[in-house]
Formats: sequence, C-alpha cells, structure tokens
Amino acid sequence: MSQKYLIPLIVVAIAASLGSCSSNPTPTSSKIDAEAPTPTATTNPSPNPSQSPSMAQLRAKNTKIEPLDAAPKTETSKTVNVTLYTSDTQCQELIPQKVEVPAAEPVTSAVGKIIDDRDTADFSVSGYRVNVRNGVATVDLRLSPQSKRQIASLSSCEQFALFGSLRKTLMSNSQWKIKDVRFTEKGEEIVL
Repeated sequence: MSQKYLIPLIVVAIAASLGSCSSNPTPTSSKIDAEAPTPTATTNPSPNPSQSPSMAQLRAKNTKIEPLDAAPKTETSKTVNVTLYTSDTQCQELIPQKVEVPAAEPVTSAVGKIIDDRDTADFSVSGYRVNVRNGVATVDLRLSPQSKRQIASLSSCEQFALFGSLRKTLMSNSQWKIKDVRFTEKGEEIVL
C-alpha cells in the first residue's frame, strides 16, 4: 500500500526539480512591463556564483530600440536595399552588407539596425533621432536609464564599432547625399 503513494510522490518531486532547473534566466529589459508577473522564489534565491552568463545571454534583450520621433506605422511592404557597414571582430575594418529597410524611412531604419547590433546588457540605447540637413546627419542618442555604462566608458573598439559603423553607413549610401555625420547625446555633442 505504501508503494502506491511513494511512486507518484517521487515522480512529482523529480518533475518539480526538473522544471526549476530548465527555466531560462530572464533577459534584462530597458523598459518596465507593468503587466509582467512578479517572479516568486521557489528555490534558492541567490544565483550560483560559479555560473557566469554567456555572451548570448548578455546580448539578450526583449525590447526593440525605436526612433524617438517614430511616426505611426503605415504600409511597410515597400523596402529598399541599403549598405550597412559593421565592424569585424578585431575592430580593424568595416564590412559592407546589403540589407532591406523600409522605403519610407531608410536613413532612420539603417541607423536603428546598427544601434540594435551594438546594444548589450550593460550598454543600452533606449532611443535615437536622425536629422539630415544640408548634407550633415546628426544622430542624437538616448541611453536607457538602466544602462550600466555611458558613452564615455566605451573602449576604442566599441566606439569604432558603433560610431564608425554609423558614419560609414550614412556617408557611403550616396542616395542620401550625406557628407558629414555628427553625434549627440540628448542634444549635447559627443566628443570622440
């Protein structure tokens, strides 16, 4: 009679322990979701200090960086090809790649794709604006309040990957007629 109750108890205990082991860490978010349920502690609340997050987990995010002046979404089926330039792994050269962006806002969309690639768990851009006037593009960045690092703390490689990619992309797509690129943070010039 005791085996009748013992086996289901063991199965439930194993299922509960496997369920708690297979849960993925929650990616960090630069926006607070009011509808997200509050996590409850079911096991040891302190993380295992011997486990360090992988690079993929550090880069994981569940928010999309949007332009600050985003117009309401309209017909997005029309796209154009543009050339994005991204840094190689040694930060020595910028590699071109053709991508499709919405035809309505190709400059802003290209900038967004590059910024999204550079967004990490400790350096997070929450928004940006792109203004092109008289052949000069001004890219105004807004860091997330949760960003642990500031623009000034970026290494020379990280600066090359972000600002070099943006500058080369904006100036190399000749259809945009951009001759120079300036970078600002909340309207204040960024000195590189």
